[in-house]
Amino acid sequence: MIDWSRVSELRAEVGDEDFAEVVELFLDEVDGVIGTLTPGAVDLEAQLHFLKGSALNLGFDAFADLCHAGEAAANAGCGSQVDVSLIQDTYARARAEFANGLETRRAG
Repeated sequence: MIDWSRVSELRAEVGDEDFAEVVELFLDEVDGVIGTLTPGAVDLEAQLHFLKGSALNLGFDAFADLCHAGEAAANAGCGSQVDVSLIQDTYARARAEFANGLETRRAG
């Protein structure tokens, strides 16, 4: 669900101190958008595009894949068929796995 090599790459690119800031910003921004997703919303495609890009930057691969599929569906006029709850649930699971993985990597 998480691409840990991408996480390590990002940490190396920005440094440990800035990495924590990037993670906090990502989670805050995604948390702010994820709860507002509505199937068939006018801005659903744009919201999913934003979420997909954010997810890819931080290695949330499974979440990014769902956002990509939803974005494509919304672009094709099928936004009302996007399974928003699956996207939200996948994000919640990825977020938990990410937090646990970061903690494990710090302790190890």
